[in-house]
Amino acid sequence: MVSRSYTNLLDLASGDTPTFGRVGKRLPRVMTVAGIMSDLDDENTNSVNSDGPSSISQDRVIIVGNQLPLQAVRKSDGDGGWDFRWDEDSLLLQLKDGLGEDVEVIYIGCLRQEISPSEQDDVAQMLLENFKCVPAFLPPDLFSRFYHGFCKQQLWPLFHYMLPLSPDLGGRFDRSLWQAYVSVNKIFADKVMEVINPDEDYVWVHDYHLMVLPTFLRKRFNRVKLGFFLHSPFPSSEIYRTLPVRDEILRALLNSDLIGFHTFDYARHFLSCCSRMLGLAYQSKRGYIGLEYYGRTVSIKILPVGIHMGQLQSVMNLPETETRIIELKNQFRGRTVLLGVDDMDIFKGISLKLLAMEQLLIQHPDWRGKVVLVQIANPARSRGKNVQEVQCETYSIIKRINETFGRRGYDPVILIDTPLQFYERIAYYTIADCCLVTAVRDGMNLIPYEYIICRQGNEQVDKALQLDRSVAKKSMLVVSEFIGCSPSLSGAIRVNPWNIDAVAEAMDSALVVPESEKQLRHEKHHRYVSTHDVGYWAHSFLQDLERACGDHLRRRCWGIGFGLGFRVIALDPNFRKLSVDHIVSAYKRTKNRAILLDYDGTMMAPTTIDKTPSPEVIGFLSSLCKDPKNVVFLVSGRDKETLTKWFSSCEKLGMAAEHGYFMRPSHNGEWETCVSVADFDWKQTAEPVMRLYTETTDGSSIETKESAIVWHYQYADPDFGSCQAKELLDHLESVLSNEPVSVKSGQHIVEVKPQGVSKGLVAERLLETMHRKGVLPDFVLCVGDDRSDEDMFEVIMGAMAGSSLSPVAEVFACTVGQKPSKAKYYLEDTSEIVRMLQGLATASDQASRGSRAFHIE
Repeated sequence: MVSRSYTNLLDLASGDTPTFGRVGKRLPRVMTVAGIMSDLDDENTNSVNSDGPSSISQDRVIIVGNQLPLQAVRKSDGDGGWDFRWDEDSLLLQLKDGLGEDVEVIYIGCLRQEISPSEQDDVAQMLLENFKCVPAFLPPDLFSRFYHGFCKQQLWPLFHYMLPLSPDLGGRFDRSLWQAYVSVNKIFADKVMEVINPDEDYVWVHDYHLMVLPTFLRKRFNRVKLGFFLHSPFPSSEIYRTLPVRDEILRALLNSDLIGFHTFDYARHFLSCCSRMLGLAYQSKRGYIGLEYYGRTVSIKILPVGIHMGQLQSVMNLPETETRIIELKNQFRGRTVLLGVDDMDIFKGISLKLLAMEQLLIQHPDWRGKVVLVQIANPARSRGKNVQEVQCETYSIIKRINETFGRRGYDPVILIDTPLQFYERIAYYTIADCCLVTAVRDGMNLIPYEYIICRQGNEQVDKALQLDRSVAKKSMLVVSEFIGCSPSLSGAIRVNPWNIDAVAEAMDSALVVPESEKQLRHEKHHRYVSTHDVGYWAHSFLQDLERACGDHLRRRCWGIGFGLGFRVIALDPNFRKLSVDHIVSAYKRTKNRAILLDYDGTMMAPTTIDKTPSPEVIGFLSSLCKDPKNVVFLVSGRDKETLTKWFSSCEKLGMAAEHGYFMRPSHNGEWETCVSVADFDWKQTAEPVMRLYTETTDGSSIETKESAIVWHYQYADPDFGSCQAKELLDHLESVLSNEPVSVKSGQHIVEVKPQGVSKGLVAERLLETMHRKGVLPDFVLCVGDDRSDEDMFEVIMGAMAGSSLSPVAEVFACTVGQKPSKAKYYLEDTSEIVRMLQGLATASDQASRGSRAFHIE
């Protein structure tokens, strides 16, 4: 992966320009492709405000996770030091396979062992130099409140669909634990600051332990290239919205450039939360899902993680693996082995699996004495009363099954609750006829993937099992539909783990499936698992992260907000905020002005229920209209009766109603139609269709105008309303295909109106009229907030190249809010628009008073 790095970072609005340095010596750089590398001194490389882009190709990734991929043991030679080595089972270590040998990887995380403060500096230096790892040393009390407190008592249960309805069911929200979580994320951010080169490095943050870390990094470096991957499930909005800090976490995640999930379900839940709680809409462009967030596009990645093929193959080749396979083959000779491998926690469904095994032996007595369930129970990762209950229930059910159905030399269920070496687990995989994974809720469970590869075997394994290499391999999987790998295993028997009878029948089906079908299912799974390994996953994620950061260089960025509400505004260089002083200055020195103003959403906030104009709005509109240098037009989607009633006191105000269908130059003028429409018979077709969708969409309504019909769904459920709007748009386009009308969607509306009617038509008419009178505007202001106003912006910006404006005309096309627009300028909200218009009105009033004073003298 290669991309040009950048160094043109703007200062934060808060003025908090960070300083940062390296731990120890500066880390080396390696070219990833052939080419010319220009020299950059340390001063330019470390500057967050340098002027030009660097020519060094990006070749370093900073991986941030809760734990470093290291194992540590205290030295036994008496000097009290530490021995460190790589943890080959760590996913963070394994993903390096997908990044290429020339890509430098820096790891940031905690150590499993507690390091005394007196040793921390030496350990940190040694880990950086020997392993390129930067340890985050957390005080024991803080780590306990962060990990065992907020992460495991609050986030983990909630993300696995456990609501804290009582103190025993998940952890009740504790503000002090949340503060510990934020503090630890801040410590991790400081560690990233010590080694990051923001011009070049990519940062990849992992899992729910560090969900607010993106905010701290984005605050330091507006254009940091940042990806986040969630390894756990993401709950539905109904579950997630119960979290008191829900908005803070969502906004923090949105400070990433790319957010990854294992499955579409998890991504869909996240997007739904963003829609319902933050009002953000997402869209798919050329296969990529993106969220527009303050001018930045946050990309969504959906790809399940894979296993490390090389590690698995190397362990399968060990002599002790072969020995153990032979032992197990002899132990279970003549019996069919079902295998379960799970952590001993409440979400893995071990007890449900055991109950299904009991049901299998009850309903199918022929299997008694022939089938054995080997349940490997790994130590729980969490602790507390729930874990103890799971252990007690597990032991109780196993005891009952073995006493009921067992006999001398045969136990239907064998529980292995002592830690196993990896080679021992692989041995069990190879001799199992079927693997059972029945978790009630799980992220990305890799047990089925490991099972598939082990059943495929190799020369060593086949020799131990005395198998013919030419014979096709076979395997069977029974998996819960609630685990992350379920969608990718299309040949598995999917079950609802809560349905004990169904799981028992699935176990029976897996045992009696014809050999040829077992081979086909296995072949299908093996093809997928072997091509979608952890390296493929990492490479694909970093490739998408590079794409997501591709437009950083051409964006202007600055930060706004405080605390976890911080976010970065990113704008195209040609799209900038309108300076009130600048436009007032231009206003004062010009003589022929054309002003076009939208109303709803521009001068009146969209959240306001009472849309009647305030005395303040009427006041500055009157001032603008009284200025003889101005031609002012209000261009609205509202009907002409409403506009006449509201703005009758502004006598010289021109008005265009219903998006330009009706138009009049002033209060004393007559309304005239801008587009000739033969008839409105199409309304008889469109209105019944809209009425149907109104009846089936709670919160929606129909607005009937003289020229148009509008379906509103602002107060409907956002997801359902958006879905219904798309259906209605297709339905109306179908039934009105032969009518002279256009069907368009807008901000929470679907509208049917005559063809040719647009706000752009009003702008054209105004400029043409002034040109006919020999007046060439030298000042044009056009303000609007939604899609319908883009037609006005297009006409105004296009007129700059024509003859309808003065050669020295100053044109201000301004939209409300930062968003893709044909306008050149923007203001944040309606209050800023009102303040700007008030400034222009004040300038007119001052000029008027000055003129009167001159005449009196």
